[in-house]
Parts: sequence; structure tokens; C-alpha cells
Amino acid sequence: MSPPSLLSRPTSARVAPTVPHVALAFWVVKLLTTGMGEAISDFLAGRSPVVAVGVGFVAFVVAVGIQLGAASYSPVRYWTAVAMVAVFGTMVADAVHVVLGVPYAVTTVGYLLAVLVCLAAWQKVEGSVSIHSITTRRRELFYWATVVATFALGTAAGDLTAFTLRLGYLASVLVFGALILVPLALWRLQVLGPVTCFWTAYVLTRPLGASIADWLGKPHTKAGGLGFGDGTVSLVALLLFGALVAWLQRTGVDRPRVDEPA
Repeated sequence: MSPPSLLSRPTSARVAPTVPHVALAFWVVKLLTTGMGEAISDFLAGRSPVVAVGVGFVAFVVAVGIQLGAASYSPVRYWTAVAMVAVFGTMVADAVHVVLGVPYAVTTVGYLLAVLVCLAAWQKVEGSVSIHSITTRRRELFYWATVVATFALGTAAGDLTAFTLRLGYLASVLVFGALILVPLALWRLQVLGPVTCFWTAYVLTRPLGASIADWLGKPHTKAGGLGFGDGTVSLVALLLFGALVAWLQRTGVDRPRVDEPA
């Protein structure tokens, strides 16, 4: 008998953890995926925006669908899904501004509200938004909805500082690099709980990584980039991403801890 599909499996049934243990390796790969997603999205969109969005959407649906149907955690499967969210999330956020003409300030506030709504609904239904509490399909659906919203928010926030506030890419890197240390400090000082600090840092990795990728890839005439090209940045980031994920797959250092408190 074949195993039950995702659609036939009760969303409230308990499953093995399918998201990684949060440690230094998690944040390194997460930051890399944000920059890689930004560079790949811009590179593809520069060739054919329509084809880029179509390919990005299909890759996003397939990768996240495979992750949602998984019975256990796999670094390759999980981080591929995150990378596809990064690519497609960038395209969606950029399209709202470029195609519809919505200002970055408006999209940033809109995506922030989307993140807060996702977290509030998740908290109300499940009682916790901790990554360590994701032991049912329903919680995992809440998780991925929140992740998509955070990537869109981060993309808009990075463009807001670089263009609307006219800070440029390098200054944006410094701003978000400083901001991401705040939740770490507040957690160390026990001012804020780990879950609040986690999601704050999770959101901030997106504009930080995207600003780094744009600073490296974009020409100097566009917000002070270094001009290496989106293609070059995409390739280097993809190689680093593949090497790190392969290392995680081999070592298992980010394997979920079943005894971690929710």
C-alpha cells in the first residue's frame, strides 16, 4: 500500500519535525539564501520578466509541495524550498512596485501587516509560533505562509532604505547588519523571549542578505553597487549554498532535536 498523500493526511496529525534545529548554521544558510534569491530573481527578470515569474512560480510550488509532503527533515529538501521562496518572493515583491507602481513604503507596511496576521492566526489556532512546535502539517502550513510573507517584507524593506530613503546598498547593509544584532542582544539580556527574537531576526536576514547581493551585483550608478553582475553573484552564491547544504546533509548538525521545548 502506498503512503498517504499530503492531501489525505489530517493536518492536525502529529508528524516528525521537518524544520531544522536553529543554531549558527541555520542563520548562515538563511542569510545566503536571501542574497542568492535576490540575485537570481534579478538576473532572470533581466532576461524575460514573464518567463522568470512563470519559472519562479513553478519552482516555488514544486519545492514547497515536496517539503510539505515530507515525513522527516532533510537539509536538501528544506533549504531548496527556502531558496525557491526567496526567488519567487523577490519577484512578487518587485512586481507589486514595478508593475503596479505601489511605493516601497506602502508595500513594506502591507507586508509587515501580512507577517503579523500570519503570526497572530498561527498563535490563535496553535497556541505557539515557535519553530520547535512544528509537529503537525497545519503548523507547517502556518510556518511556510509566514516565511513567504517575511521574504516579501524583507525585499520591500531593503528597497525602501536603498531607494526611497536614498541610503544606497552599502548603507543599507550596515543598517540591517546593526538592526539584526538588536534581537540577539535583547535575547541575551532576557528582555525579549526567544520566539519574538527569532522572528525579528528572521525578517531582518532578508533585507540584509538582499542588500549585500545588490551591493555586489548592481552597477555603481545604481545605489552605489560594485558592479560584479547579478549573474556572477548568483553563481557564487549558488555554489556556496550547494556546498553548505551538502555539508549539513552529511554531518546532520542541524537535525531537529526532538527534546527541544516548544
